[in-house]
Amino acid sequence: MRDEGIDVLCLSVGPDLPYLIGYEAMPLERLTMLVLPVESEAILVVPRLEAPRVAEHDDVFTLQAWEETEDPVQIVAGHLGGASVIGIGDHTWARFVLALQVAIPNARFVTASTVTAPLRAIKDETEIAALELAARAVDTIAAAMREQGFAGRTEQHVHRELVELMLDSGHERANFAIVASGPNAASPHHDPSDRVIRSGEVVLCDFGGTMAGYCSDITRMYAVGEPTTRIRDAYDALVVAQEHAVQAATVGTPCADVDAAARVVLGEAGLGDRFVHRTGHGIGMEAHEDPYIVSGNAQRLEVGHAFSIEPGVYVDGQFGLRLEDIVVATSEGPRRLNRAARDLAIVD
Repeated sequence: MRDEGIDVLCLSVGPDLPYLIGYEAMPLERLTMLVLPVESEAILVVPRLEAPRVAEHDDVFTLQAWEETEDPVQIVAGHLGGASVIGIGDHTWARFVLALQVAIPNARFVTASTVTAPLRAIKDETEIAALELAARAVDTIAAAMREQGFAGRTEQHVHRELVELMLDSGHERANFAIVASGPNAASPHHDPSDRVIRSGEVVLCDFGGTMAGYCSDITRMYAVGEPTTRIRDAYDALVVAQEHAVQAATVGTPCADVDAAARVVLGEAGLGDRFVHRTGHGIGMEAHEDPYIVSGNAQRLEVGHAFSIEPGVYVDGQFGLRLEDIVVATSEGPRRLNRAARDLAIVD
């Protein structure tokens, strides 16, 4: 905070609170905010009805509960003193940001992620262990799906199965479960529909949730019957592209270079224009966070960075392919957390 010239952080909903103090605020219209000055003690301002959910840590922060008839914005403003630069949590509701700007008109507001994102991006051993536990859970699910029949079922049916399997595996919540069949898979973030999956199609399953506070995220492909030569060749190129990007993800390498490693392979296979998104994103308490594996990002990988590597190939109106694993940058080299088979699974 001193380096960035920030006098105080004001953190509300989102992952910063659980990361710093172990408390996750509900996304309510009632304001919860951790006021964290650079010099003095932190204060957690919460609605009275939410106070019982807070595990108090007197050596970390002071708890202040506000009543229904009080104005929490004025309470927070009262703790900000003469702060001239305020770092506001990136997930804070706009209504509260605007109200604080009115309450403290002479302050300059900046994004708190300037401070919190670099901290959260570097995972310690405990965090990596949590990510690996979540990865193992979805690995097991990806393997189990190889034994399932897809033909004749709807995308929504398979989606519900993935959600249930994630919850049964120990995830507190399922964050997403993309199931995209045939031409629908050409849309990278397709919403599962009532479309019936047919023999001869490929099905893209991209799913993840939150387990012990940390996220999982995996994508695997399933071919309903023998795939066409075109799909087989494209998928073979995708596997090579992903492997090249994983091996390029060494400590000190710019994120843009990791992205380029995947693109070179797909470009040589004549599929460069079919890869329409970044190669990966950081992962931790959020499914998407720093660092981003994308062209133009000169940030260099550091020990403890955890991120996805997920190149894709999308042909409008025909099919889509993606392969995704979570990787951690270590001093010994890139370490995959996902170990589920990466071949194109042939299913009924």
